[in-house]
Order: sequence, then structure tokens, then C-alpha cells
Amino acid sequence: MPDFDRRRLLMAMALAPLLPVFSGRAASDIDPTRIISLEWLPTELLMALGVAPMGAAEMYNYQLWVGEPKLPDTTVDVGLRTEPNLELMVQMRPSLILYSAGYGPAKEKFAKIAPAMGFAFSDASGEPLTVARQSLMQLAERIGRVPQAQQHLTEFDAFIAAAKTRLASKTRRPVLLMSLLDPRHALVFGKGSLFLQVMDELGLENAWQGETNFWGSAVIGLERLAAIKDVDAICFAHGDDNLMQQVSEMPLWQSFDFVRNKRLRRVPQVWFYGGTPSAMRFCRLLDKALGTL
Repeated sequence: MPDFDRRRLLMAMALAPLLPVFSGRAASDIDPTRIISLEWLPTELLMALGVAPMGAAEMYNYQLWVGEPKLPDTTVDVGLRTEPNLELMVQMRPSLILYSAGYGPAKEKFAKIAPAMGFAFSDASGEPLTVARQSLMQLAERIGRVPQAQQHLTEFDAFIAAAKTRLASKTRRPVLLMSLLDPRHALVFGKGSLFLQVMDELGLENAWQGETNFWGSAVIGLERLAAIKDVDAICFAHGDDNLMQQVSEMPLWQSFDFVRNKRLRRVPQVWFYGGTPSAMRFCRLLDKALGTL
């Protein structure tokens, strides 16, 4: 184990006593200070309840793609989201392991380490924000944080209502949401996305009406953006300044209607497949960006 990760592990272990190896503990026995999250959606859910994970996956990439809520220095990086360090997790002796259903390793790979709880990004309704609210309450019930969940959702509803009022005067054009992947491709968001459900709540129109996958996003060639006109465009960064510079010098990019008319704003990262914290961060960034267009 690298010295840096070892120091983090020792620090985390010093904060709380070790628990016995998992033997079918009941929900009431779960120690909220000893939870490992293997994916960023449940990490967000946990943080929304005021609980920092003892361990989390891909913390460096979390900073690039999620940004907020910020993880404390005491959180231990447990490896890749698709292939976590099971040996390290055994040493940490968590009371609960959180994962995303349909993403990452099979539950059987880590279920013997501790009780496990999975969360879906969306369901047949195609409304991930609704699913995130339900998931938050389920997690709160599991770890004894129901009052905190109820308070968070009350604050969230008030936040959305206030954002809708502020954005009422900024609904001039549809909004294109995108993020660059490489010099030839972008990720766009539409039907079934967290962002679309939030925009529906805010009374804003999404510019991308094309195909999307289960996650509400689609990888498209940049040339397809040429057909999108009279929109305000928001481009999410993810530590890709060099890529943005390269793309912005391309004649194709410079030909886009939203580029020529200076209706493009680049904003900091926000997790596309998150829960209520990502929804709130998205609102703040959207509010600020549209205020300058």
C-alpha cells in the first residue's frame, strides 16, 4: 500500500474503534462513521446526510468530475469504482458498503466484507431526481439519519423554488448542456437526465432533443452541434483546459451558432449522474451562467 494511502487508513482507524468482521449485522448496528462508498452517487447521498465516508472510490477523479461536496482529508481512497481494492477494504472493516446498482463490480465481490446497499440512478420513470430523493430517505433509514434527510429535502425544495423565481427572466432560449470528451466528441444531456428533470422544475427548455441512453446522456460527434441554433450553451469543465483550448481553435467549433453569437459559457464540474447535491450545484452554475448571456 502506498505510504499516502497507509497514512489515511491509519488516520481513519484512529477516529473510531474497529468493528467485528461482518456477521449479518442489523441496520441498527451500522456505524455511520465507518461507511465505504464505491461510487459517486451514494457518496453524494451520504454527504447530503452530513456523513463523510470512511472510504471512497477514485477520489482524484471525484475532484475532477464531481467537485462538491468536497471529501475530507480523512477519507481513504479505496481504488477504482469498477475494481476497488478489496484487501484494503477488508483491513478497514466497514460497517456498510454503498454501491451503484448496474455500475461497478458485482455485489458478490464485496458483500462478505460488510453489509452492502445499492442505489439506482434512475428507473422506468426516467426521473433520476425523484429516484435520488427516494434513495436518500432509504439510506437515512438504514443509518439512522431520517431527520437530517427530511431537513435536506425541505431545504432542497426551497432552493429549487427560489432558483425558479430567479431564472424566470432568463428563459429566452433553450439551453444546450454539454461536456467535451475529446477533439471530436461531446457528451450532451437530454431525456432521462438529472439535468432535464431539474430544468423542468425550473421552467427551462433543454436544447438537445435527440437520442439519449439510460443515463440521459449521449456521446455525439461535434459536427452534430452545427444543426443546433438559437440556444444558450453550457459546457461543463472537468480538468480539460488543454482540450478546450484545442477544440476552440478548430474551424468547425468556431462555426457553431452559439460560439459565433457568444452564447457559450464554460462552468466548473458538476456530476451528471448524481443526486440532490449535484442538482443544487447545477442550479447555481446555471443561474450564474445564464445571468451573463
